[in-house]
Amino acid sequence: MPSASVQAFLTEVEQQLGASCLKTDPDLISTHLIDWRGRYQGRAPAVLFPGSTDQVAQVVRLAAKHRVGLVPQGGNTGLTGASVPDDSGDQVVISLTKLQAIRAVDAANKTMTLEAGVTLAKAQDEADALGLLFPLTLPSRGSATIGGNLATNCGGTAVLRYGNARALCLGLEVVTATGEIWSGLRGLRKDNTGYDLRDLFIGSEGTLGIITAAVLALSPKPAALMTALAKVPSVESAVGLLGLAQKKGAAQLTGFELMTKPALSLVSQYFPVLAQPIQGMGSADLVLLEISSPTGEVEAVGLLEDILSEAYESGLVQDALVAQSIQQAQTFWDIRDHITLASSEDGHQIKHDIGLPISCIPDFMVSMQKELEALLPGTRIINFGHLGDGNLHYNLACPINPNVWSDRNRRHEACKQFMQRLEEEAHHRVHNRVVSLGGSISAEHGLGVMRRDEAARYKGPVEMGLMRSIKTALDPLNILNPGKVVLV
Repeated sequence: MPSASVQAFLTEVEQQLGASCLKTDPDLISTHLIDWRGRYQGRAPAVLFPGSTDQVAQVVRLAAKHRVGLVPQGGNTGLTGASVPDDSGDQVVISLTKLQAIRAVDAANKTMTLEAGVTLAKAQDEADALGLLFPLTLPSRGSATIGGNLATNCGGTAVLRYGNARALCLGLEVVTATGEIWSGLRGLRKDNTGYDLRDLFIGSEGTLGIITAAVLALSPKPAALMTALAKVPSVESAVGLLGLAQKKGAAQLTGFELMTKPALSLVSQYFPVLAQPIQGMGSADLVLLEISSPTGEVEAVGLLEDILSEAYESGLVQDALVAQSIQQAQTFWDIRDHITLASSEDGHQIKHDIGLPISCIPDFMVSMQKELEALLPGTRIINFGHLGDGNLHYNLACPINPNVWSDRNRRHEACKQFMQRLEEEAHHRVHNRVVSLGGSISAEHGLGVMRRDEAARYKGPVEMGLMRSIKTALDPLNILNPGKVVLV
């Protein structure tokens, strides 16, 4: 039963915004109370669906009046528990999915202004209709929303060339914790007029304000995209291939993804229908390269073949295949995208989303593997990610038990027990090593609740003090996504 203050808050919301603005039926709101991975599940008496920025502001003012915690939510595709409520039953989810307007497009300025509930896929389609490109790319593009992308400062597979969500946003509209509306929807590349409020709200995971609209920067659409898979003898060779590709391709290199043997083996095991363009796909490390050409396919193919030819001669590459069609290029990307799906089918894993200086990655992988094999014999390291920008998804999978492995339920239960028993120690070992190398314990997924306490452990007292000061100054009542990112 929600507290009296929450009940009073919901009564006023219904009176001011109408009954259609909120849902309380447990069956209708259940999907809003659990994260995509199924790891974090909370309770809430209602989910609110405001239809405009003004309605969002009304909701926040009422929440401040009644001291009710609000959990902003977009497509609920986050991976650290930031978009679901806690288990108190006294937090209320506020979904931005009804904010669907395309407010403005400006082809000459290469910008478009969208509301927070617009999906990434729709944003990409709108840019495409202008003959331009919105380059943020995520597997969850069909359900992830622009507001959520910016609130978590999403990365994805094109950060190497275009930057993360922060680099693709020029202006914001935000509802503050007092229910005021800050309109910073300026499509300017240069605006040096004081503190950069935009960058304060981007990546804050809904703890400082609720993003309701954004001005997005668009790019010229490349004349051609060419994709290749390269078989490399080692991760050190992959780093060498990256340097060569950057030297020869410069800004035309738009994607550089690492897929290690264990990760590829999972794809082969659980998705055998996927084509294996390179023989023995699960027996070697692969790199996926993408070249974007401003002039055309001939130049893109020539550049890609030049890179791979030199890499082959120098021993950086053992084999390679350039996609011969759009369909084959999509097959290459499908392999990469299915690593996460295959991992989910295999069972619970101990997840790490780490960022490292690229130069440190080979030594990190060798030394970390030795340490983990000694600590957790039989553990499978499912390592893959955006090598081009130093972001690895370094995950630990349960040792294979032949007695239970053919039964999905028993396999998943074994993996769950493995994770629960060893996760804390594994995080400690991996993150200690990452931080000692000048890396980050969360490269693109954010802190949410999953990494909140770990971040406090690794950040210094001055940094944590500044974060708490910002949270307290902008949200003095602690009503915006309380308990996420930083505790106050």
